[in-house]
Order: sequence, then C-alpha cells, then structure tokens
Amino acid sequence: MQEWGGARQNIAAGDVIWTDPGVKHWHGANSDTAMTHIAVQGVVDGSPAATQGPGIGARTHRSPSSAPRGVANLLPLRRTCAEGATMTTHLPDSALGQQTMVKVTRRLLPFLILLYFVNYLDRVNISFAGPNGMNEDLAMSAKMFGFASGIFFIGYLLLEVPSNIALHKFGGRRWLARIMLTWGIISSAIAFVPNAETLIVLRFLLGVAEAGFFPGIILYLTFWFPERHRSKAISLFMVAVPVSTAVGSTLSSLIIEWGHGVLFGLDGWRFMFLVEGIPAVILAFVCWFYLTDRPAEAEWLEHDEKGWLESILDVERSMAETGQHWPLKKALSHPRILLLAFIYFGITYGLYAVGFFLPTIVAGFQQQYGTHLSIIERGLVTSVPYVVAAIVMVPWARHADRTGERVWHVAIPAIVGAVSIPVALYMTDPYLAMVAVTLSTCSVMCALPVFWALPSAFLTGVAAAGGIALINSLGNLSGFGGPYITGWLTDLTGNAKAAMWVVGILSLAAAVVVVYLGHKPRPETEASA
Repeated sequence: MQEWGGARQNIAAGDVIWTDPGVKHWHGANSDTAMTHIAVQGVVDGSPAATQGPGIGARTHRSPSSAPRGVANLLPLRRTCAEGATMTTHLPDSALGQQTMVKVTRRLLPFLILLYFVNYLDRVNISFAGPNGMNEDLAMSAKMFGFASGIFFIGYLLLEVPSNIALHKFGGRRWLARIMLTWGIISSAIAFVPNAETLIVLRFLLGVAEAGFFPGIILYLTFWFPERHRSKAISLFMVAVPVSTAVGSTLSSLIIEWGHGVLFGLDGWRFMFLVEGIPAVILAFVCWFYLTDRPAEAEWLEHDEKGWLESILDVERSMAETGQHWPLKKALSHPRILLLAFIYFGITYGLYAVGFFLPTIVAGFQQQYGTHLSIIERGLVTSVPYVVAAIVMVPWARHADRTGERVWHVAIPAIVGAVSIPVALYMTDPYLAMVAVTLSTCSVMCALPVFWALPSAFLTGVAAAGGIALINSLGNLSGFGGPYITGWLTDLTGNAKAAMWVVGILSLAAAVVVVYLGHKPRPETEASA
C-alpha cells in the first residue's frame, strides 16, 4: 500500500508507484504480513537500479511529465514493484515545494476564508434575527422558524451537483463570482419580507443561489493543494465557519441593537439582513479579477514553481485514476459515496441543529437558570464555542496530514460530540452547559476538514466535481432536518433535550460508519460506467 500525503493505495506485483527522489528507505509489510525493509536508490531517465531488502525489489523510472528545466530533478520517480507489498511513504517537500506552497497558501486562503466568512454569515444570520424580533414580528413558532432556517438546504440540494460541474467547466473565478452576486442580492432582500411565507420563499432561493459554493471551494482547493497539504488547507478555509459565527453573533447583535430605525425605519433585524448581504455583492467583483483557475495560469508563481506544483498534482491524479476508475456516473451512485454522504449528514446535523438554535437556547438561560443577558451579551456568549473551535481545528487537521491518518481523526471527534451535546442540556449550571456545548462544537469543527480529505483522495476531474457536490448536497439535508426537527421537538416537548439526543445518536452513527469504511477494502478497479 502506498501513501502519498495520506492517500493509501494497495500495491501488487508489477504495479507502478510514485515516490520522491529523496526517498531512500521504505518500511512495509508483504502479503504474509511479514515486515519488509526496502532501500531504494533513485535513478534518472529510466535506468533501473535498486538495492533490495528481503523478498522485494523495485525498478525506477522518471515521470513522463514534461517539466521546465531545473525542475526535472525534483519530480517524483515511479517505481515498479517486483512483488506485492503493503508500503507507506511520507514524502517531504523539497525547498522549491515548500516555497511554492507558502505562496499558494498566502495568495489563496485568506481570500477564500473571507468569502466563506461572508457566505456562512449570510446563511446563519437568521439564527440571530429569530429571537431578536423576527419571530415575534412574523408570528413564527419554533417549528416554523426551523422550517424557514432549513428550507435553504432544499434549494441548495437541488442545484448542488450541476453547479459544481459548471464550476469545473467554466472555472472557479467566474462561477464563484456568479454565486456570490446572486446570494448577496437575495440575502439583502430578506430585509423587506412582509410575512413568514415570503421569508420561506427567499430562504429557498438563497439556497438555490448559494448551491455549489462550498463544494466548489473544496474542488478548487484540489486544483492547488497536493494531498499532504489538503487537510490543513481545508481546515484553514473552514476556520471561517466558527469565526463567522463567533464574530457574526456579536456583529449581528450590535447591528440589530444599533440599527433599529436608522434606514427606512427598518427594525433592527431587517437592517441586519440588508447590511450583511452587501459584502457578498462587492466581493463577487473582486473574485472575478483576483482568483486564478489553475496553477498554469498563475502569473504570481515562477515558472519552476508552476512546474513543481503541476507535476505533483498530475502524479496524484494519475495514482487515483490508476487505483480505481471513477467516472461521473459511478461517482454519483457508488455506495461508498452515499456512505460518505451519510457520515457528513451525521456530523453536520449537530452543527446546524445547535448553530441555528444556540442563540435561542442562550436567550432561554433566564428562564432555565435565572441568568439575564442583554442582546449583546447573548451574542458574546454564543461566540465562545466557535472561538475555541477556531483555535483547535487547525492543529487537529495538521496532525492528520502529518500522520497520514484520516479515519480516526474523523471518528474520535464525532464520538466526543455524540456524548457532549446531549449532556449539555442536563447541566444545572449555565457555565457547565456552555463547556459541553463548546466541546461539541470543537468536535464537529475538528472532524469536518479531515473528512473532506477522504473523497478527494480517490475522486478526480469531473467525477470529483460531481461526487464532492453529491456528498455535500445529500449531507447538507441535515441543514434542513436539523433545524426543522429540533424546532418540532422543542414545540412538542417544551425543551430541547429530545432534539439534542437526536444530534448525539446521529453523530455516533457517523463515527461507526467512518470506521467501517476505513477498514473496508476498496473495491477493485472497475470499467468505465
């Protein structure tokens, strides 16, 4: 089995594998599970040479990829095994590789984080509007509020896959700009809804407009970040989720309190929707001119840096396509993809169920614990779990990249979240309750970035576009089910305890399935479907 930055591939006799020229020693196990040591000497231009350990030999060939002068000696070598074996290699980046990835990270990630910050804030700001005047003004029950919050994801689901395929065809720069422009306009329009029915229609259209944004970014990152860097890159990008919720809770609370009557006589919650939709419209135009679709088009990279990055990404695509053939039809129907969608559903169910109702739960502290909080204080308390999550999620993903292990880096947080969130509502002290909620939030945010490294390890091209979008769209049904079921159970029982047990059960189920998939052999290479 070969591992390239965390992606494992079973190796049989005669298979072609890829390693960095600097790799001199491998440790692995042959088919008898006996430990094997292989000392490899890299040879340029196809001249076979290797010193072998017991039972296994290798011959090496230069990658056929055409690279600019000065990069050839940094390209991976491909090695053909003389006997079947299970091998794991952790490949360090060259100085050129490190330099290139620093440039890519600094150029792309801060801007993508900003985009997702604005995106997620516009998606969840309804949670701050609800307990601060909207529910009362529009005569909405908890069940109707949950439905209005969650209907977003029905529109999101319907156009997710075609939107991501369009991004693959037209390029991230153009398609992401289109998405942002339409969602910003619709988000601001929510400020003028006359009733709950209109709110529900606009929330549905907001989901249609945003469809493809998150999986599109995940796909876009695969164009720029090799697998050994991908979990860290995704985690840095997804820091926008806890940061937008943490900053957004306080910011939205301030806008609601101070914006009442400032413009057109709008209520504070209406003014919040109007103001928070404008940045997306502005950033849509910035995105058009700032982003670059592929490394080959990046004028901000040197020629040898482009060559190194394209070569590494080409090798990874070749490995994925050699190990298994995943055409679009297969990526949209294979049980492995559907199980990954269930895992994502189970993890994100808690994110949305708790996220949309946490401001309401905090507002209920006065009745439950006798703790009175102002609008701004509620925003500050709501932000605490997300601030902590933003701090811990990146080191967790970095550890997953460094060790090459993904399965338990998803399963362990899911198990912790399964236990902590139901426990939170049985606490007799508001501080202990927030500790449990914080632990649950950290668990979800640690699991998600590592999760997205799983499908990108074996999906490439249009199959990656379709498969990642399908996982995201089916999994994000939790965005509808979480708020709606939580609201329904809260109306039915008078509290959120039963709803939080549902969160715990689904998170535990997700952990079980990811462990099952992690220990299930991958299917053999199949013909094109």
